[in-house]
Amino acid sequence: MADSLRDLLNENVQRTEESGYYAGLRTLSLRNQDPFRWEEAVTKLVAAAVAAREVAVHIAASPLTRSLGETCFALYTPDGDAVALSTGIIVHVHTMSEDIKTMIGDGYESFPGIRDGDIFSNNDPMLGNVHTTDIHTILPIFYHGELVGWSGGVTHQVDIGGITPGHDIVAATSRYEDGLYMTNEKIGEQDRLYPHYLLRSRQGVRTPLYYDLDEKARISGSEMIKRNVIAFIEEYGLDFYHQISREVIEFSRRNFLARSRERLVPGRFRAVSFADTPFAKEAWQPQAKRDILHHLPIEVNVRPDGSLKVDYEGNSGYGAFAWNTALSSVLGALWVVLTQMLGYGEVVNEGFNLGLETYRPKGTWLNNNEVYDLSRQTPWFLTIPIYTGLYRNLQRSFFGRGYIEEGTAGYGLSADATQGGMVLSGLTGEPQQMYAPITTFEISSVGFGANPVRDGLDHGYAMFNPEADMGDVEDWERLQVGLRYLSRRLKPDTAGYGRRRGGSGFETMGLLYGVQSATVFSVNMGQVFPNAGNAGGYPAYSAYTLHAHGTDIVERFAKQQEYPRGDHPDHPEIDDHLVASQIDRLPYATYYPRSFADGDLVYMKYTGGSGYGDPLERSLAACEKDLQEGIYTLRVMSDVYGIVVSCDQLGNNYVDIEASQQLRHEMRQRRQSRSVPFAEFYQFERERLQSGELIGPVREMYRDLSQVGKRFWETSFLATWQLPQEFMLSWGDPS
Repeated sequence: MADSLRDLLNENVQRTEESGYYAGLRTLSLRNQDPFRWEEAVTKLVAAAVAAREVAVHIAASPLTRSLGETCFALYTPDGDAVALSTGIIVHVHTMSEDIKTMIGDGYESFPGIRDGDIFSNNDPMLGNVHTTDIHTILPIFYHGELVGWSGGVTHQVDIGGITPGHDIVAATSRYEDGLYMTNEKIGEQDRLYPHYLLRSRQGVRTPLYYDLDEKARISGSEMIKRNVIAFIEEYGLDFYHQISREVIEFSRRNFLARSRERLVPGRFRAVSFADTPFAKEAWQPQAKRDILHHLPIEVNVRPDGSLKVDYEGNSGYGAFAWNTALSSVLGALWVVLTQMLGYGEVVNEGFNLGLETYRPKGTWLNNNEVYDLSRQTPWFLTIPIYTGLYRNLQRSFFGRGYIEEGTAGYGLSADATQGGMVLSGLTGEPQQMYAPITTFEISSVGFGANPVRDGLDHGYAMFNPEADMGDVEDWERLQVGLRYLSRRLKPDTAGYGRRRGGSGFETMGLLYGVQSATVFSVNMGQVFPNAGNAGGYPAYSAYTLHAHGTDIVERFAKQQEYPRGDHPDHPEIDDHLVASQIDRLPYATYYPRSFADGDLVYMKYTGGSGYGDPLERSLAACEKDLQEGIYTLRVMSDVYGIVVSCDQLGNNYVDIEASQQLRHEMRQRRQSRSVPFAEFYQFERERLQSGELIGPVREMYRDLSQVGKRFWETSFLATWQLPQEFMLSWGDPS
């Protein structure tokens, strides 16, 4: 037995590295002796975590936790390796593990001590988390004086007390604007929270009620796991518990490698995504007032033994924005994807992580721990789009192995998280001057991508939570008292085009009613496509913003007149069914906080998934179904899918088969007439690069990559375009 937790951690790391097996477990002795008893015991450990989550969500007050399940619970070994994880936001399979290992490495066992009844908390991504809004609560588990493991829970907060209201704070440009930080703190002992922690947490956020009840939910769920582990040890014995908690990790490692060998073709798969930060006009802070194009490549090397190497070389650098992140969030988000694509039938734990190697170049947005004061408040802004590339890479590998029904071309961006806060006027019966948050989280149900044999899933997927749920409108209105829903419906033209279309997104129209004042901002994307299709499929639409100020909406209600319930691509309802003093349309949808008044409208839209294959190969029967269900407008059906629509005597639209076949033939001919030889295209683009005939954000992206992505810059970019190192000198002053 190791003398200390630090010794135990180091010994297990050493055994794993030297043997190639987790903790040196070449043989799963308990499983080999009695596989049925082994499965029974493992099921009980997983059930402890799942039961903790199912109970805890009923203690929480926030719809994010209660309705959407933005929470999870886990059991860890004494040295911090995940043994079993609940359902929910499984991004945290590794994040709380990093917390525990950091505390062990920093000598917490000696000081301040780790004792039965202690309570620890962390939300610092530099130590082990995704972003500050996800609060970890971790309890040590003791049995007869011996620390036998840890239990932990995490919930996503309504507000974290940052520079502005909200949980994904657009305006944060440094750590000092991120809000409340817990940095692996001991926040309680003897199963009670410290009074100073309760005071600080309640005074540190704008929604103390929700924070308080979420804390109770995290403690309750973690305590349930703790008690179940003690009961497990009483039933099976301490030695059995220690052994099986290690074996299940090694078992998961082997299963992950076996699944990879079965489903994937060894090789090198590459994809790239882009995201943009439109802050030249939005930002308040001088250091943030610039438009940025982020380069987000990802390379997956599938090795013959089933292990994966994920290479992030060529990613853009860090900056004065909230999108920077650290190791645990990168790995956590990676495992959200891999669990859904490869490990969906396995016990999710540290074993998955052992089948993986990552390379993250320093100085990039995803590896910058040496820079202390960066904001790491909203890393999902770049983490979500980069892993659309992982989906495309793995889908190609599945296809190469013959599993054409596996994988997908990507997913819709879980975005348009409209947020802020409002002071109520008392008009609708609530106390005057009462504060209410704006924290829409319908981003948990966007469109899913297509693959060779099926269309995508309509408005029912979230990359970060496999149990997607947009929540009930009534639940959101109960929380966001002054933000009323006028609609929730499918949005046409949001599905990525393809032989198999992507899943559709949806739209909601929000009315600020009964408010004295309100502040609203949103986290979305801008003028680039954050995802792409596969095999000729198209991405979903890019984002935009629509607001209406000084409207006549209340008068329309009184007169029972039509009012806008969406934003039809070809016939905007806000133009036909509203009078407003000001209508704002922006060609991007990530914007800083803006002021709103009673009667103003906030339009929210949620994107679709990407398509697979050439849209002109989509069957006419499928196109007619799309037409009847309102998936696409007549314009898109004609211009993209080559469909001629006719109308019968009853006014019903249908596909004119003969005319559509003729139109598709003409469209293919036009494609061919516009096409140019690759050599001509290559020469044209090379000359553009040499001359610097590029917009500012693109030029700045290349300058950035020449500094933070040396290997990518030299072996990929310069080599591909046959350019000298100094070619950018002719571009002149970057300003």
